[in-house]
Amino acid sequence: MRFGRVPVSEAAGLVTAHTVRAGGATLRKGHVVTPEMARQMAAAGLDDLVAVRLDPGDVGEDAAARRLAERLADRPGDGSLRVAEPFTGRCNLFAERAGVLLVERAAIDAVNAVDEAVTAATLQPFRPVVAGEMVATVKVIPYAVAGDVLERACAAVPARALRVAPYRLGRVGVVSTRLPGLKEGTIDRTLRVLAERLAPTGARIVADERVPHDPASLADALGGLSRAGAELAVVFGASAIADRQDVIPAGIERAGGRVEHLGMPVDPGNLLLVGSLGAMPVIGAPGCARSPKENGFDWVLHRLLAGLAVTRADIVALGVGGLLMEIVSRPQPRDGGEPDEADA
Repeated sequence: MRFGRVPVSEAAGLVTAHTVRAGGATLRKGHVVTPEMARQMAAAGLDDLVAVRLDPGDVGEDAAARRLAERLADRPGDGSLRVAEPFTGRCNLFAERAGVLLVERAAIDAVNAVDEAVTAATLQPFRPVVAGEMVATVKVIPYAVAGDVLERACAAVPARALRVAPYRLGRVGVVSTRLPGLKEGTIDRTLRVLAERLAPTGARIVADERVPHDPASLADALGGLSRAGAELAVVFGASAIADRQDVIPAGIERAGGRVEHLGMPVDPGNLLLVGSLGAMPVIGAPGCARSPKENGFDWVLHRLLAGLAVTRADIVALGVGGLLMEIVSRPQPRDGGEPDEADA
């Protein structure tokens, strides 16, 4: 591709680099100069203009952007992404269903490293998305790109580099433990907040157990959720989880389950527990999960609802970007009283 000033007499067939106005007519940048437009510009006294001449093998910006976007979305049998019509060298990709966005970061980095002429940008990996939401964009910087550059960019995209994992779990059971001073209204509000969180995913609360804050009662309640057909369990403790030997982890193990990980490098959300009871994932919710504001609980909840594993390695990798809000001070909520929303 060659970029520069050319005489108007030689401009027909070239692409305008900037908007040109002459003789009452306007030719927008990025458009091909027709012979008639070239004659109008000459008649209006325009001697030259800045234009782009494509070399053999060059691919125009829109065609190049579409091809790379289609390569990102090309997952046989997946159908989770839609490629929109390109414009001015940009081609956007949209989610075709609700779910969790999966991104192979190394693949996107590889595309962007091929050449400065080709760029791809996505939302953050594992972000919850809804149908119709834009999740990625491809932008070709110049008006055309060399064919070999486009081929290398497309070749850098492996299978399943970008897709939306659909929500798979729809039946959520909840156990709320009680201590003196914890109001029933607080538990009611907590469940309403959880129901609102679940609404975009299509999941719903199918069981609501409220039991004393002790391991035996919690273990019995978790067994009840399993028998009720819950696919995922959320435990809201009357007191924050302070240790692996505390009530909630002890209750999970007493029920025959296991604790995968306690704690996470996300604030708010530090005091979250991930475990399982048979095939049913169990989340020990941090106190901040009682609030509708985004916190680490959301990150884990959406992954599990999409049927994605949440391992210790996944959790410890959340530290970069895990500071969600500045908190100058916190109350100390381990006195057995009513939990505070800021309790991580």
